[in-house]
Order: sequence, then structure tokens, then C-alpha cells
Amino acid sequence: MTSFLRQIVAGPRSRHSETNLDLCYVTPQIIATSGPSSRYPQRAYRNPLDQFVRFLDYNHGSDWAIWEFRAEGTGYQDEEVYERINHYPWPDHHPPPFKLVPTILADMRDWLEKKDKKKAGNDRVIVIHCKAGKGRSGTMACSYLISECGWQPEQALARFTERRMRPGFGQGVSIPSQLRWVGYADQWTKHGKNYIDRQVEILELRVWELRRGVKIQVEGYIEDGKKIKLFHRFTTNERTVEGDSSENENSSETVGITSKKKESSNILNKFSSSIKSSALSSPLARKNVTIYKPSSRVVLPTSDINIDFERRSKSSIGWTMVTSIAHVWFNCFFEGLGPDKIAQPRDNGVFEIEWDRMDGIKGSSRKGARAFDRLAVMWRVCDSVEKDSQGGTILSSQTQSTMSQIPVADSESTAKTRSSQDKELATRTESLVSNSSSPACKEEKHRIEHHKSDGPMTHSSSDKNLEDIESSLKKDLSTNASIENQSLCQNSQEKPPGLDSS
Repeated sequence: MTSFLRQIVAGPRSRHSETNLDLCYVTPQIIATSGPSSRYPQRAYRNPLDQFVRFLDYNHGSDWAIWEFRAEGTGYQDEEVYERINHYPWPDHHPPPFKLVPTILADMRDWLEKKDKKKAGNDRVIVIHCKAGKGRSGTMACSYLISECGWQPEQALARFTERRMRPGFGQGVSIPSQLRWVGYADQWTKHGKNYIDRQVEILELRVWELRRGVKIQVEGYIEDGKKIKLFHRFTTNERTVEGDSSENENSSETVGITSKKKESSNILNKFSSSIKSSALSSPLARKNVTIYKPSSRVVLPTSDINIDFERRSKSSIGWTMVTSIAHVWFNCFFEGLGPDKIAQPRDNGVFEIEWDRMDGIKGSSRKGARAFDRLAVMWRVCDSVEKDSQGGTILSSQTQSTMSQIPVADSESTAKTRSSQDKELATRTESLVSNSSSPACKEEKHRIEHHKSDGPMTHSSSDKNLEDIESSLKKDLSTNASIENQSLCQNSQEKPPGLDSS
């Protein structure tokens, strides 16, 4: 029964042929796995920690160590893996704070290269896991292959997909922002492995063909990446509309505020040299563009920026429904390198992206109805950092990292942190819509009904996330946990290590 449940939860991921554990060898020295658990009911459908450790002990002796990336908590204690574990947590479905990348890769490299003088060879392995052993683990596995093994990004991504996924079940690393981070790792490798983490100010957002009822906010990492913090939510007072919306096919849905005749902002012109495909020369530039300028400075502590979108529409029965959810992460250090990707980053720049390339709900491609056509974000390095001769903190994996690993994440406190990953296409309570930048939402907020089952978009069985499966499994398994535990104790006699697939 438990083996069957593990197969369901593993879903599209390949399992180890001999042990039926949810793991794979990306290379002979890199093992990727889903997060093991030592407690019920999780161990009934995840890798049981005791079986997992026996597998590692049997095949690798003491030459293994774990790198885990779970901001939601590891699911076991360090002592249960002989304290051979390194914690670098960040939230699920998101890329890592890039300042962690050089440190993680340096730790991995140093572990693999450190030789035991008592042994003739060096057979050390690194074990990486997040929750599913896919997105976060794949991002770091591919980054290691690129930076330390000389692989091309396409080769690294293809290898991870080949080893981690069942044929025909999609990519191993599939979230657009995580794929962007793999590209950043390639840039970082090709330009001396130096990274400057700087405070960044968001100057202006330009959104082409913005639909009604869209809330836009700026987010970033805090606590070394363990949590995502909301730094600014744009309001109607910070918004103006320019361009001709008469040609827009969706003009009835676009933001309908009459533009005041003010002097047009020259920020986009000032930074246009850093735009990959200039918004000024594109056909979209002549159409409806909504400009957001924060009324006070919006300064983020690192170069990692997340722009989050949520659209609400009023249903025919009076409920306010969330019909669109999307976000995008980018790093200003790498986006500021310019078209030629020179080693010296710029102090300002523009990041552009189209709706179809945004991240969807919980790492999927599902975003709901189109909320806009294109986004441009104008940013600059803060004055306080510009005056620093070093321009920020330079991190390199060429030397032993001096940055200590991050304390293990507390699952309870992390669960309380608001994050884009917690959103769904459904109804919203009043507290979440009261500060929306849309006038339509302000008119509707007192009419919101607290219902969950009548959203405009429902999840088909093929789109159902693993989180939903786990939720139902937990309910069914919790009542049988004590029985399973007793059975486990009665059958505690040693079995061949790594071969217990019950």
C-alpha cells in the first residue's frame, strides 16, 4: 500500500529501479531526491528516512552529505542523518536568492574534492533535495554542472530531465524564473564567477494593455531567502495611462482612467539602451500603456526582484473572483550586464517580459485569463550602494565560502509568511482586495462572498497539484499512523540496506 502511494506522489518523476525510492543519479556524484521524512503520515508517501539513509550507507558508506533547500522545513532532524546536512532554504516554486548560489556551489565542490587520506580513491557524493526533488534541486544541480563541470546550460537541463523525469512527462526544471536562474549561473561562470549583491530601487513599471482589476506588487527576499516580503503594492494614485487604446481589441477590459496631460516620463528613454527589444520602437509602444510610479522610494535589500500580478473580476452572481495569477523573478546584476554581457554591471536598467513567459500558479503554466501583454520594470542601484567603491558584496565560488549556512527553516513560522506560491484561482476575502490598485475592486470589496467552490476556473484532474494529493492522503493516513508504526516496530529486524521498498 505504501509503495503504491509513493508511486502516486512521485507522479512523473523517475524512481530508483532497485529500491523504488524517489531518487536518481544525475551524475555518479550527484543524487537528486524528493524530501525524505521520518514521521507519519508523510513517510507513507515520501521516501522513508530510515530506508533512505540505509541506501546511502550501503552504497556510499560515510562519503555522502545532504544539501537541502526547503523553506517549509526538512521533515526530519539533523541527527537522523548524522548531521551531514547543509541548509540553504528558500520558498517552493521560486528561484534561489542568487547570493546563495556561489556559496552552495563552493560547499558542494569542496566536499567532493576533499579526499580522505586513508582511502585510495574518492567516491564522495552529494545528495540534494527540496520537496519534490525537481525545481529547486534541479536548479542547483544544473548550476553545478555548468559552473564546476563545464557543461552548457542546454546539456545540464537535458541531463537532469533525462535522469529525473519519466519519458514524456515534461522538463525537470520547468518554471520560467528557475530556468532564468540557470542562465544567470551560466553568465556568472563565463565572467569570472563574481557576483555583486546590491540594494535596488524600483523606479517605474510600464504595463501594456493592462486589464481591469489587476493588483500589482513588488516583492523580494528577506532572512537570507527563507521568506518573501511584500515591499510595495501599487495604488490608483500612483498610476497614469498613456497611448491610444482605441485599437485595442480588449479595450472594454483595459484600465479605463483618462490620462492627464502631463509631461511624459523620460525614464524609459533614459534607460532604453539596456532594453533587449526596445519598448519604444515596438508596436506596443503606440498602444495603451499604464505607468506606475511609486509615491515613496521602493528599495529592496538584494538584487532579486519579484513582480507579482493578481487579477480579480466580478462574477454574474456578485462574487469577486481571482481570474489571473502570475509573477516573475529577475536579478538586476545580470539584467544590468547589457547586451554583450560585460563583466561590469550597470547601475540602472530595464527588465522586459511578456505575459506568456510569466510564472504561473505553484510552478505550473496555469495563469488564468491574460492580465496584460507586456511588462517593463525600470530600476537602479540605490545611492547608498553606488557610493560604495565595491558596489556591494562580491561573492565567488573560486575560494572557500565564508558565508555560513542558513539555520534550518521552521515549518510553522514559514507557513505564516505570505508568498505568491500560496495563491489560487478562486474567490478572495476582503482583506486581500482592500488595497488593490483597481477601482473596480474597491467598488466590489464589500460584496465579496466567502465561498471556495464556485471559482470561474476549476482544476481538472490532469492539472491537480501534488499538494492536493498530499492533503487527501494525509487525511486518510493519519488514522492509520499508529497501526503502521506498530507494524514497523514489529518488523524492525535488519533487511538488506537499500532494498526495502515496502
